[in-house]
Amino acid sequence: MTGPASAARDLMPAERQEAIVRKASLVRIVRVSDLAAEFGVHEMTIRRDLEVLAERGLVERIHGGARMLEQSGLEASFLIRASSHVAEKADIAQTALTFVHDGDTVAFDASTSALAMVRGLAGRNVNAIVLSLDAAEELARTDVPFVLVGGSFHLPARSFVGPLAGRQLERLHPDTVFLSAKGFSARSGFTDAHLAEVETKERLIAAASLVVVLLDHSKFGREALGTFAHADEVDIVVTDSEPEPEFRATFERAGVQLIVTGQDQDDS
Repeated sequence: MTGPASAARDLMPAERQEAIVRKASLVRIVRVSDLAAEFGVHEMTIRRDLEVLAERGLVERIHGGARMLEQSGLEASFLIRASSHVAEKADIAQTALTFVHDGDTVAFDASTSALAMVRGLAGRNVNAIVLSLDAAEELARTDVPFVLVGGSFHLPARSFVGPLAGRQLERLHPDTVFLSAKGFSARSGFTDAHLAEVETKERLIAAASLVVVLLDHSKFGREALGTFAHADEVDIVVTDSEPEPEFRATFERAGVQLIVTGQDQDDS
């Protein structure tokens, strides 16, 4: 059997859960029976999905289903991003952590990809610089010393941006910065949808000795509003699957090291 129903049935749990969050953000209340029919899975499977989403603070369980928590659409958009490509981001983070060395000062943007890395810093002999409220909360539960760069709170990314953040970043000099992008294209380079985030990422890149971009496969070929870097302004790109040859060629011309998780670095 082929078609939408069979395609839905083939979704991985993380992909199905992302789709459930998207649906809940639109209709507010979702029913177990409706979701089971839509995705072609058993109702028990949907109940497990909803329990996972509830534990992550994305939905609230109610009798027979779940509802979106009382929050703004912007907060919901962040939660949806956080639930996207979770496994891929975890793989990318694990690989990128090999570029973190004892005694380093490492900086992170407010992306959910960088947040996945921050969660792996516990027990490491490093100092961290973060611009994300969520990253600060993660590090506060560890013994990792960190600086939270302050500024205007930017709700869509739950980050701190603006002139105050920029002035602080001018005075900080991390060894390595890890950041992500909404998209990458040969024409526009690395882009973000929010100009405040574009400026902050530019400041991070200017401050660091080594620039590592965390880019899951869904970002290739996409372009967002503003460019914060072209290929020759970064040093390493870590991704979860082999990109199209045009992207590899662009990185090679720019002298960028492309690392694909699961591949030998000598082969990447």
